[in-house]
Amino acid sequence: MSLLTITLIRLGLIALLWVFVLAGFSIIRHDLFGARVAARTPPRPRPAPARAPKQNRRHRGTPNRLVVTEGALAGTTMQLGDRPITIGRASDSSLVIDDDYASTRHAQLVPRDGEWMIEDLGSTNGTFLDRAKVGRPTPAPVGIPIRIGKTVLELRR
Repeated sequence: MSLLTITLIRLGLIALLWVFVLAGFSIIRHDLFGARVAARTPPRPRPAPARAPKQNRRHRGTPNRLVVTEGALAGTTMQLGDRPITIGRASDSSLVIDDDYASTRHAQLVPRDGEWMIEDLGSTNGTFLDRAKVGRPTPAPVGIPIRIGKTVLELRR
């Protein structure tokens, strides 16, 4: 082989080695400092949609707010409406939790037939409903703790 070919191979290997080193530093930095989550004020409660009196009487026992009881956002309250509530580290989530054990898109609460269903969205550490891991959409009763990492939520009337 010519001297030029050997020099180009050496330079290519050195460049490849630097790519691996920089990728390693990037992974270590991400593990140490976590993903950057935009600072966000607690969500403003949305007014519940007006319903006919018959519907209100029929669903009188349904929860109307979500309360964070433990974790960094303890005391935060969200009004429940007719839209699903996404929970996770993503800045576009309805409830953004900055928790090392929460995934970007961790779980969601979905209204279905007058009750709220908790659904894990394929999170790494799981979603727990009163110490039981949620594997499929499960009804979330009023007052039963929902644990996502270090954050505990409850549905209340």
